[in-house]
Amino acid sequence: MSAPVYTLAEGCPYADATTAQRFSDGSPIKGLMLLQDTQLIETLAHFSRERIPERVVHASAVGAWGEFEVTHDISHLTSAKFLTGIGKKSKTLSRISTVGPGAGSPNTVRDVRGWALKIFTEEGNQDFVFNDIPVFFIRDPIKFPSLNRSHKRHPATNVTDATMFWDFHSQNQEGIHALMLLFSDRGTPKSVRHVNAYSGHTYKMTKPDGSFHYVKFHFKSNQGNDTLTDAEATRLAGEDPDNHTADLYDAIESGNFPSWTLYIQAMTPQQAETYRWNVFDMTKVWPHSDVPLQPVGKLTFNKNPDNYFADIEQAAFSPSTMVPGLAPSADPILQARQFAYPDAARYRLGANYQQLPCNRALCPVYSPYQRDGASTINGNYGADPNYVRSALKAVAFRQPVADDSGKKHHDVWTMGCVADYASQVTDEDFVQARMFWEGVLGAQEGQKEVLVGNVAAHLGRAKPVVWEATFDMFSRIAPDLGKAVRNAVAGQGQKTQV
Repeated sequence: MSAPVYTLAEGCPYADATTAQRFSDGSPIKGLMLLQDTQLIETLAHFSRERIPERVVHASAVGAWGEFEVTHDISHLTSAKFLTGIGKKSKTLSRISTVGPGAGSPNTVRDVRGWALKIFTEEGNQDFVFNDIPVFFIRDPIKFPSLNRSHKRHPATNVTDATMFWDFHSQNQEGIHALMLLFSDRGTPKSVRHVNAYSGHTYKMTKPDGSFHYVKFHFKSNQGNDTLTDAEATRLAGEDPDNHTADLYDAIESGNFPSWTLYIQAMTPQQAETYRWNVFDMTKVWPHSDVPLQPVGKLTFNKNPDNYFADIEQAAFSPSTMVPGLAPSADPILQARQFAYPDAARYRLGANYQQLPCNRALCPVYSPYQRDGASTINGNYGADPNYVRSALKAVAFRQPVADDSGKKHHDVWTMGCVADYASQVTDEDFVQARMFWEGVLGAQEGQKEVLVGNVAAHLGRAKPVVWEATFDMFSRIAPDLGKAVRNAVAGQGQKTQV
């Protein structure tokens, strides 16, 4: 295969990409530069525009192409074609990221990992935008911007600020379970190959007959859920800040394809009505003893991006991107994210971001009422009417046939009245965090001390004005935990006993 001919962006062939035109007496270092030099102007102008707006959150990430295969039949729960039929395979694109830090930050910082997956199906794209912990810090969407601001940089100093962090969380204590997970060693995973992914949200799996189940999704790493200590993560942040990025790339490049097993938890609407915890509350898990895991399929990462910017940086994921057979629940955070995520993509990538190769559906798309805008690259539907209810015979055969079978009777909402609402923190919000403290960490030697040390090290960097509220918050989980954190922050100089 012959080498390509170098040209300018409009196709004009050019002999040398390093030259610039001058008006001179022949001297190679003297003379005036010329505005007629299209190569120079295009090169400089494009350089100033080659970055798109950075994601407000999840800016630092790795990604890969892959494949999802159905291994267990769940056709009794959903009509989604990519989930039915053992052996069914679908192409995927994944992006795994930290949340708070900007692009170029160390991979090993203590943070939640975002875990986004796009599945290219015959019914359109299915996006999952999950996290590596099964619960979240809030359940009220109005708090979402504030939560993320408190984890980012101080508006005056431009430095990450422990006082902001603990001030927010000690005053919004419904996120205590998520905090416990973050400050255990799970907050510093060994690599992205070793993280699990959880929907957190409750979704619906639907059938054309109107039946549905509430479900939560779990992708469990087949490499194990391995972690780093705080000291190891800190050392790697300085010595090898891109080690998660390199680890995933090198594993795939060598043929050591990482994989995850997809499980679901499923609950009938009747079970949800009487369940101990509100199934739409993202700060709560469904214990496996109550709602067992059911295996569904296997996800494998098997191809590195050909170009990171084109494949991963331009990728856009949204919880609103669903296929028939899946539907949203009344989860308030999920409802808000269905607007926020595509809106962020339109701002960052433009109105036609769905046409980019990394986002483009594999199935036929016909959406003539969403057209025009910058950088449309799909022909813009030619002369087809761009208004609804056209009677023009020339395009009548292309009018899509309405199909709402996948929505039948699924939009069930509790009757009530419209009112301003803010959820309140109760003792029930501390039950699952206590279960984690006593049951999970208590069963692992030294892990209680690890969590106390991690919390105290971070909280100790905050101003004392936020200490008492934070000590009280941890005491609501267990008095010994609150006391241990207090003593560790006070710096008593001896190993904390819990």
